[in-house]
Amino acid sequence: MDEKDYQKIYDNYLQQASGQAQKEAAEEIDPNVEQIVAVRKNEDDDIIAFKTSSGRELDYITALDEAKAGKLAHVDVFHKYGRDIIRSEPDGIKENNLDNLPTF
Repeated sequence: MDEKDYQKIYDNYLQQASGQAQKEAAEEIDPNVEQIVAVRKNEDDDIIAFKTSSGRELDYITALDEAKAGKLAHVDVFHKYGRDIIRSEPDGIKENNLDNLPTF
């Protein structure tokens, strides 16, 4: 039986997907919708506030409301642990994950 390099196949797949994800993310930017560009974390490393591309600083609840209303790009709101949670869209780009954004 032929030996397959499963890791190499998977790495090639990820590399191709990463390039496509970067391209799609750039194409989807709506200039009328703000993006989250920085986060504030507490001492437990939980995100407690957000800074938008226009410079606005939003507490967690306000950001949730704006995300639900479609006013913030590239984030989703889902319900887990008995509460709503804001997270970055799963687009395959690690650099734009909320946990990886700069802090303010």
